[in-house]
Amino acid sequence: MIIGREKEQQELLWLLEKEESQFCAVYGRRRVGKTYLVRETFNYQFCFQHTGVAKGTLRQQLTAFRNSLVAAGLKCAVPKTWIDAFELLKMLINQAPEGKKVLFIDELPWMDTPKSNLIGALENFWNGWATARKEKDIVLIVCGSATSWISKKLLKDKGGLRGRLTNRIKLLPFTLRECELFAKSANLALGRKDILELYMILGGIPYYWSFLKKGLSVAQNVDQLFFAENAQLHDEFEALYTILFKRPENYLKVIWSLSNGRKSGMSRDEILKECKISDGGTFSMILEELEECGFIRRFASADTADNNAMYQLIDNYTLFYYHCIKKNSFSDEHYWSNTFTSTSHNVWKGHAFERICLQHVPQIKAALGISGVQTNVCSWYARGATERRGAQIDLVIQRADGFTDLCEMKHSDSMFTIDNDYAKDLQNKLSSYQELSRDKRTPHLVMVTTNGVVHNSYFNIIQNEITMDDLFGM
Repeated sequence: MIIGREKEQQELLWLLEKEESQFCAVYGRRRVGKTYLVRETFNYQFCFQHTGVAKGTLRQQLTAFRNSLVAAGLKCAVPKTWIDAFELLKMLINQAPEGKKVLFIDELPWMDTPKSNLIGALENFWNGWATARKEKDIVLIVCGSATSWISKKLLKDKGGLRGRLTNRIKLLPFTLRECELFAKSANLALGRKDILELYMILGGIPYYWSFLKKGLSVAQNVDQLFFAENAQLHDEFEALYTILFKRPENYLKVIWSLSNGRKSGMSRDEILKECKISDGGTFSMILEELEECGFIRRFASADTADNNAMYQLIDNYTLFYYHCIKKNSFSDEHYWSNTFTSTSHNVWKGHAFERICLQHVPQIKAALGISGVQTNVCSWYARGATERRGAQIDLVIQRADGFTDLCEMKHSDSMFTIDNDYAKDLQNKLSSYQELSRDKRTPHLVMVTTNGVVHNSYFNIIQNEITMDDLFGM
């Protein structure tokens, strides 16, 4: 049973109703549920379906393609080229009954081995044959976890496939609400506090959530997923980056530097210095691909030049891996149960909670009652100087109705208390933004916390408060 994904399912089913042949790309982070979505939506009924071979050679890819053709009912030998392979696919389609012919090619990027001319053959198949059929009955769906490959070779292609996609679906991780629905469907007795903590670790990745076991606490589940002797996700980190990137070493250097850098993020120059990587097109490509795949976010201050952008690690699981899994130096099988209340883990929770808020901006806007208001969502920072302190606001919502919400995000096991020192910090951010930003709207301070804010003498400095429950909204 599919949780959520109603919009994506409808988009896929619409492909069957169109008069012309359709070419759709479904892409998104590894383990986010792309294959499951397509298979479930079409009830596993395909004229042809195939999955590329991870790290496979051209010969291995062609052999696997031939095996998929045989499974679909075509007797044939292993093709020598992709042109030959798509000729065989044409033969299979011509033998199929009347009606829409849904072709599903999963992990297409894996099939694009060096000098294989996969894209040229695909272009020839689609432009020269599929769209030219009088029957107009082809629905081609391609899928891939290498989001950057999909973007370059299909979405932004400058060759024969330019503009040929009729639909594109970027599948995003589950929201908190969707994870709550998933937990209920799996009969997991989890409160919202539990789901929030698990989201800090697993993000909204359905594959990870599918391994949670009934009857176990959050700490017990985390131990059995990551720290037990035969933990299901023990090697997930290495597999995640190795499969996505052909040469993952420099990608991992960037990820490592961001995990150890300032919480507020690092500039391009700071990452280069930390990683000791040569500047140039290759480094730009690494940053672009990590952003495309959803591991990092790139942001410029609301009123500074884009070339002064900062980078932050945004992937929940990767953040958890560096801050928690790698610190289990004693290989304790009950590491999380024994340490999840430690000071270092509380620091990680604060960091992770901020990332969750950035991933739930629509829910924050709904809680503020501005879902229908045109907004510009950004960040803002001002470096410190002799006469003033620096200030950073990770979430700024500039509104068309003349106001700007400056959102402060704080994790706390109980209600959050604004004390004298923190009130001064908030006032510094507010006054710095008013003085130094180019924004002429009226600024409002907004607190986003897990359990609300204590209404003490400093509470009046804020205009609105949002709680964990609001983040579980639609």
